[in-house]
Amino acid sequence: MYDRPVSLQDCCVDFICDNLEDLCDIQSSPESPHPKHILKDPDVFFHTSLSEQLLSTLNQKGKLNDSTIGIFQPSHTSLRRVSIKDAQLTTKGLRVFKSHKLSEVEITGLKSVTVNDLIGCLGEWTLANLRLLNVSNSTFLNSAKFCVVVSLSKLQTLQFLNVSNTEFNKHGLEIIAEDLPCLESLDISGTPINDISPLRKCKDRLKMLSMYNLMISNTEEMVSVLCELSKLVYLDVSDNSSAQPFLNYQQSKFDISQLLCRTTSHPSLSSLDISGRDDVPEDVIREYMESHRKLRFLGLALTHTCEYSMFMMESPDYRPGIVVTGEADETQLKETLKRYVSRCMYIQRALYRLFSFSQHMTEPREDIIRLVIPAMKAHPKQLGVQMAATACLYNLSKSELGPKIHPMCLRDIVELTLKAMEQFPSHQQLQKNALLTLCSDRMLQDVSFDRYRCAKLVMDCLCAFDDPSMNRMSVAICSILAAKISTEETSVLGAKSRYMKKLLGLVKQKVDNQLIDITLKFTLSALWNLTDESPPTCRVFLSEKGLELFMTTLQVVGNLETENRVQVETKILGLLNNIAEVKELRKALMREDFIMLANQLLDAEHIDVSYFAAGIVAHLASDGEETWVISGTLRIEVLEKLGQVVLNWEQPQGEMVAYRSFSPFFPLLICYDLPSVQLWAVWAINHVCTKNEKRYCPLLQEEGGVEKLQALLKNDTTPEVQKISRNILELLHKHAKSQ
Repeated sequence: MYDRPVSLQDCCVDFICDNLEDLCDIQSSPESPHPKHILKDPDVFFHTSLSEQLLSTLNQKGKLNDSTIGIFQPSHTSLRRVSIKDAQLTTKGLRVFKSHKLSEVEITGLKSVTVNDLIGCLGEWTLANLRLLNVSNSTFLNSAKFCVVVSLSKLQTLQFLNVSNTEFNKHGLEIIAEDLPCLESLDISGTPINDISPLRKCKDRLKMLSMYNLMISNTEEMVSVLCELSKLVYLDVSDNSSAQPFLNYQQSKFDISQLLCRTTSHPSLSSLDISGRDDVPEDVIREYMESHRKLRFLGLALTHTCEYSMFMMESPDYRPGIVVTGEADETQLKETLKRYVSRCMYIQRALYRLFSFSQHMTEPREDIIRLVIPAMKAHPKQLGVQMAATACLYNLSKSELGPKIHPMCLRDIVELTLKAMEQFPSHQQLQKNALLTLCSDRMLQDVSFDRYRCAKLVMDCLCAFDDPSMNRMSVAICSILAAKISTEETSVLGAKSRYMKKLLGLVKQKVDNQLIDITLKFTLSALWNLTDESPPTCRVFLSEKGLELFMTTLQVVGNLETENRVQVETKILGLLNNIAEVKELRKALMREDFIMLANQLLDAEHIDVSYFAAGIVAHLASDGEETWVISGTLRIEVLEKLGQVVLNWEQPQGEMVAYRSFSPFFPLLICYDLPSVQLWAVWAINHVCTKNEKRYCPLLQEEGGVEKLQALLKNDTTPEVQKISRNILELLHKHAKSQ
């Protein structure tokens, strides 16, 4: 398991993009009144590949606009190839390209500027030398809603033109066929063109033609024109219609078999895509392939044609040396996911099939995960894609597969899973897919991601649906994440009354049915971790009647078998210990029934229970005699018992408890008139420092624990407290020397 580290150059470019405000001045002038970013250092110059990477990275980070594009002045940068997608740019920003000599321009998804205006922002050298122009998903419509393409005539050296998914029409086709003498590659996919006859004018030079999803009904005319394009080496006549049979019922469909029967046409063809077209008889496709020996790629996605034995690797008549897209086997699926990232219908069908294949995979397949991820990113708002993708990612990372997959790859899985949860909060099955993926120790413990964001989404999911398996996964995830986010974040989460009501509701439901299961235990753990050093969460817990519910729960579990009883009692007392740490909330615990129960649990056989009962008693007693407002249990007797219990404890083998900080213990150390309270505090500090020296010794040192323990030793206290305190200081000294 390995991953290539990020290069120093990539790190530097990322840093520049993330710190533009520090590296640039914002300038405006009478000639250009809108503000522009200008690099502060006049001597900085980025060579061509670095300039292009900087432009691309700004675009990917969503930071490219009319102001930031100002850093690409020719005095600082050199651009030859421009690639921009879905940026918020107008002609004010695009004019910076006038000063660059560009040979390739890919500016796609531009809606606020017409293609005509874009070409007007290019310099004379670029207009005279441009080889490639890609304006896919942009617009040719002017303010009067007319399709204006005449500016393309200026690009006399243009070889590659992509106008897919624009308003480009037959009139535009006539213009470029006539006026662009060097044109070799044309993509008119998804345009309103329904007649390709103008292409006859460039039949002797056109080598690549893409016509995906073109609404052409006259099969004879289309086949006739295509067959005249004798120089073609690449032809894409694929479609979506087979996946959407009811969308084009009035449109008579292009019969692909008529083209394939012309076996003598296109002798140089190496790539043919007929995905989404009607199935082709096996004898027709065989004969066509026999007569086109140069064919190296055949697109058959969304067809049953891909299932013919000649395309199946295990088959005796499989034809090697040709790449096929489809859904019949894993190889075809991988190729489909790789080639059709932008085609929603293709991706959705491929992912549905991949789900079936991936259910039985026993070895990690990062190669497939790396194909699912871009497909998922490309269609964030398509429910069908996100549903299938989240299901596939679960199959590809579940159980024993997760530990064998690199954390960087798992991080991408988590990130996209969270985005899907945000996009479709009310879709139960998708949320369930997400929970299945996230509910894994490997994901939650070893992978780097925004844990607060994840915890919030999972809590929202918990509140939105009442499904037992989803409840179990949600509280399991939250119980782990709540211990890993900051106290500020747990306070924000835990202080939401809606979340607290749901968690306490789950506890009540289980207790009412006397069902002590894993869901109850995870819910108690989540509540315990959410209240840890979080007074706001503790307040909401009390205001939502959590104490009364927990008292009932302790009574219910009192008669259970040992293991279940101890686990539940430990979690409940751990949470109530968190409340006892909050000075102003202790009065809520000063109830006769609770103090009696805590006093009783001091004698618990299991140290886990006894420890937290002791902690509660220590905190409550530390406030002084006047705050002990109950009469049924004498404070002095409880304190005496506390000291005896702590002295009788033996250190458990493992770490019994985890703390965020030692701040709750420090007030107890200065209770010089309460040696049993001090004893519990030093015993607890000694326990965690002994069991997890690496974590707690530096923490205690940083928080001033050394000084507090030394002050304790200088004052009059019991020999037992002094002995444990010295042991802690010795442990800290040894740890410091070993570093």
